[in-house]
Amino acid sequence: MMIRTLAFSALVALTACEQTTRAVDDAARRSAKLAVSEIVVTRFPAVPKALVTPFTDCVIDNSSAREIGSFARDAVIGVSDTTVALVRTVLERPETQACVVRTGVNVLGTG
Repeated sequence: MMIRTLAFSALVALTACEQTTRAVDDAARRSAKLAVSEIVVTRFPAVPKALVTPFTDCVIDNSSAREIGSFARDAVIGVSDTTVALVRTVLERPETQACVVRTGVNVLGTG
């Protein structure tokens, strides 16, 4: 009985920990999106307004946890040339480029 109780307690603790981690990750991603979207609007004027959010999502979805943390921090303290360089780095990844193309076709109805 004691082992079952301990196992159940561990499961509850792990579930709570997972939910907390997910909540923190979601909050960081929301903040990161603010910084990236600001950069897309101000530094990539060729991106149509209809594509700002999907374009931002592609950058966030192809960023590492560390990069998302940097973007989230910059959303609070302000974006800088370093933030812009990081967005460009993420944009250079084939996966990000494929996402941007796919998103543009879906949103604009081209293709």
